[in-house]
Amino acid sequence: MAGKHNIFHGQFHKGEDGKLTATGATKERYLKFIKALEPEQTVEAFFEANEDNGTVPQLAKIHACIRELAKEIGEPYEDMKLEIKRQSGLCVKKEVNGELFMVCKSFADCSKEELALTIEAINRIGEMVGINFH
Repeated sequence: MAGKHNIFHGQFHKGEDGKLTATGATKERYLKFIKALEPEQTVEAFFEANEDNGTVPQLAKIHACIRELAKEIGEPYEDMKLEIKRQSGLCVKKEVNGELFMVCKSFADCSKEELALTIEAINRIGEMVGINFH
């Protein structure tokens, strides 16, 4: 998992001491993420404090993973995003005036459960091309 395919997403809790600590299952994944970093490697971070269903962090992970898949496979980002939506069941065929069109739901309009299915699809595709997104 070292190098460019080291992606992490998890939850942290701010303790009384003012420090953020990985919670639950996040802790083990966080430690693996840190261990896989190269010395002096820079890490990008996205933090959002939330009290609800975690949709924004899910969206951030989805878009970051799609970007990595697109680079690895050599496909344009938009093509990769469309394929992820197809694999996640977010696209349906609609008939308009006798013609069939593929209509896909925006990630921004998805429920927490739909985004979880999308992340599962990304994980499956990542495994097929040798990227561990877990």
